[in-house]
Amino acid sequence: MPQRSRTKAWAVLVVILLLAVVGGVSYLGWRQSVPGPRATLTAPRFLGHNTSFTVTLEAVRGSLRRGEVRVVQSGKPVTVATANAGARRADLSVVIDNAALGLKEGAATLEVWGSDDFWRPLRPKDAVLASQPVTVDLTPPRVEILSSTRYVSPGGAVMIAFRAADAARVDVSVGARVFPSYPYGPPDKGARVALIALPWDFKAGTPLAVTARDEAGNMATRGVPAELKPRPFPRDTINITEAFLQAKVPELLPQRPPSQPLIEGFLIINRDQRRQAEDEKLKIGAKTADKPLWEGPFVQPRNTKVFSNFAETRTYVYLGHTVDTQVHVGFDLASTKQSPVPAANAGQVAFSGPLTIYGNAVILDHGLGLQTLYAHLSTIGVKAGDAVTKGQELGRSGTTGLAVGDHLHFEVLVSGVSVTPIEWWDGKWIRDRVNRPLKQAGLPEIAGVGEVPDEPIARSEATPRPSRRRR
Repeated sequence: MPQRSRTKAWAVLVVILLLAVVGGVSYLGWRQSVPGPRATLTAPRFLGHNTSFTVTLEAVRGSLRRGEVRVVQSGKPVTVATANAGARRADLSVVIDNAALGLKEGAATLEVWGSDDFWRPLRPKDAVLASQPVTVDLTPPRVEILSSTRYVSPGGAVMIAFRAADAARVDVSVGARVFPSYPYGPPDKGARVALIALPWDFKAGTPLAVTARDEAGNMATRGVPAELKPRPFPRDTINITEAFLQAKVPELLPQRPPSQPLIEGFLIINRDQRRQAEDEKLKIGAKTADKPLWEGPFVQPRNTKVFSNFAETRTYVYLGHTVDTQVHVGFDLASTKQSPVPAANAGQVAFSGPLTIYGNAVILDHGLGLQTLYAHLSTIGVKAGDAVTKGQELGRSGTTGLAVGDHLHFEVLVSGVSVTPIEWWDGKWIRDRVNRPLKQAGLPEIAGVGEVPDEPIARSEATPRPSRRRR
C-alpha cells in the first residue's frame, strides 16, 4: 500500500476515534447535566393542630425514584409524606397532624426531598428540591363577647359586639347560617360588630355563636348569650281566581306553553320564582357598606295601613282545593293608587329593577348588612349606586309582580334574611336592641334614637293586625 494511502487511513481512523470519544463524553456529560426532579411547595405560613397542603413532584427525565416531605424542627426531621416510585409526576396531599408528630410551637422548616431513576454516570444523592420556613402555632385565637342584644325573638335582629384577636377569619352564625362582621369603633379597641337575623322559623336551642380561625387553622368559638321570647305569626287562606291567573301568569311567565293550565304556571311562579327572589336577596345582601348609613328609626310611609303581616303563612286555594303554601316575609302597605314610596332611612340603592314575584323593586343598603326592600312599584325613580336620604321618593306604588290591588310590599333584610319591619319603625326598640349593646361595649351608638337608659327594659312585642287582604 502506498505511504500516502496508509497515512490517509490512519487519519480517518483517528478522526473516527476522536469523534467517538468526543461524542461519548458529550453524551455522558449531557446525561449527567439533566436536572433532577422539580418540586412545587404551596404550604401556609403557619402550621396548626391539623394543617393540609399539596406538594407536587415531577421528574424532568425518567420517573421518580423517591420523594419525601419532611418537617424539620430543632434539627430533627420528621417525614410526613412519601411519593410512590415509578411515576413521572406525583401530587402529594400532606396532612400535618400535630397530635401524632408532637411538634412544638415555634419555627420549623418544610423540606421536599427527591430523586429520579434517570441513569447518570455519577448518580446524585437525594437533594432538597424545595423548602419553606413555617411557624408552628397551636394557640387558638382569643374571642371575647363584649355585649349583645339581650332579648331576641324569631323574625328579629340581634346586635353583637366582640373582639377576636389574632383571627384571620371570623364567622357569626345562627345555626348553620353565617353572617359577616365588621370592624367598628376606635381601631385601638379592636372591636367588631355583627348584625344578625333570626329567621321567622327560628327554633329555641339553635346556637348563636362567634367562631374565629387564625392562619394556622386554630379555631375558637364563643356562644352569644340571649333570652328567646317566642313570637306567634298569623295564618291566612287566599282563594285564587281565574281573573287573577289571567292577569298575572302571562306577565310573570311569558314563556309558558299555551297548552299549560294557568294554575300550573302560577305554581311555577309562586314556588320557583319566589325561591329565585330569595336567592337574589341573599346575593344583594352580601354587598353592603361596612358602616351604618342610617340614623334614627325607620319610617313607615304616611297614611298607609298594614294589609298583610310579616311571616304570615298563606294557604292558596283554587277551585276548592289547596294547591300551595308559602310564607309572606314582609308587610303589605296601601293608601292611594300610585302613591309616593319614601325611603325608610338614609342609604344607597343596592338594586333597582324587576325582581320576579316582587315586580319592579328597589333595595336600599343601610350598612352592616341592613337593607330595605320596596316592591310592586309602578315606576322607579332611582338607580343602583344612588345615595338617598330618609323620606326621599324612590318611586310609586303599583301592581307589578304577584300583586292584585295597588300597594307597597315592604321588607327589612339583614344580610338578605327577612326580619319584621315593626322593630325598625320603633326608636325605643333600636335603643334597647341595637344601641344598648353598642353602648355597653363602649362603641359609637347609632344617632337619632335618643339616649340609652342605664338598665335594660323588657318590653312586649306587638304585631299590627291586618285590616283586609292584599296579595
